[in-house]
Amino acid sequence: MTITVVVSRFIAAVADAARLVAVTAPKEPLVNEPELTEPMSLTWPDGSLNRASVGWARRPMIDTSGIDGRRSWGRNKRWEYWNVMTPTHIVALTVSSLDYAAVHEVWVFDRDSGQAVHRTATGVLGGSAELPPVLGDGSARSRAKHLTIDVDEVPGGTRLRARIPGASVDVLAARPPGHECLAVVVPWSDKRFQYTVKDVCRPASGTITIGDRTVDVPAGESWAVLDHGRGRWPYDIAWNWGAGSGIVDGQVIGVQVGGQWTDGTGSTENAMLVGGRLHKISHELTWEYDLAESTHPWRIHGGGLDAVFTPFHVKRSSTRLGVLSSRTDQCFGHWSGSFSTPEVKVRLDGITGWVEDVHNRW
Repeated sequence: MTITVVVSRFIAAVADAARLVAVTAPKEPLVNEPELTEPMSLTWPDGSLNRASVGWARRPMIDTSGIDGRRSWGRNKRWEYWNVMTPTHIVALTVSSLDYAAVHEVWVFDRDSGQAVHRTATGVLGGSAELPPVLGDGSARSRAKHLTIDVDEVPGGTRLRARIPGASVDVLAARPPGHECLAVVVPWSDKRFQYTVKDVCRPASGTITIGDRTVDVPAGESWAVLDHGRGRWPYDIAWNWGAGSGIVDGQVIGVQVGGQWTDGTGSTENAMLVGGRLHKISHELTWEYDLAESTHPWRIHGGGLDAVFTPFHVKRSSTRLGVLSSRTDQCFGHWSGSFSTPEVKVRLDGITGWVEDVHNRW
């Protein structure tokens, strides 16, 4: 082990230890975010950020074909992450390209037994990942040893298929008529920026197979969530993300919240979905939690949201490869609390989903 690797691991460990008790964004300032209503490109021909694209939208409308690895090589990050929560199982699928590597994952968790079937695959450069230049304009696929993922747009929604030793998934994430999502462009600078689409409350149906047992993904009780990302990232970054989907008082309710990575950019990825309609929260929210006691309730509040998240399972992962490292604490559980504005007031009690704290050096 070289001195450089030892030093980098020590610095990473100290930084992560300092963040065990996290209270992020202690204020909740209102940010001025324009709503985008017309399609446009994320980048100019020279690869820099098109500032006119900075804002948020109710549907995917940003052309991200300029994030193709030809410019700013090593800083381009592209991925599709899908999560499916059912009354009995949780599924997570990742297809990603980080320029110098492609990272894929299939995770199938049995909520009753607490057992998971899991496989990750990392490929040199991005050859094992196929990702569309624009969301919805083509399929996402990964091909690695003992791991395949196929994400295809089909009539009525998105078909999610995956196979690893011991498990397979075939799920339709439906797209109801009029369904809205949150699309946001986050600018750190003209050279570093991210376009994200967070699409919660996609009704899911299909099957999950573990070993020789196949179980249904029951329609009306199962939900899929998409995290679509295209951008050019700083080397060292941390973020929070929380999502939830469910039916409360006869209405479909979705939670989409984030933090840390958007602080100070003038953009947020905070919103609520009520009956298929998006309600943007243009505030930097306050997150209160303790990673040393991550199964304890997390509180997220601000901008009309007062939410508590109570975990029932924690999924942790950590990778250290010299100067490259990644740590994820992702907690699955139940939401409670309320969201209230002059236009809408809803309860969150019983919605299922997750919250996470992530720190990457990539």
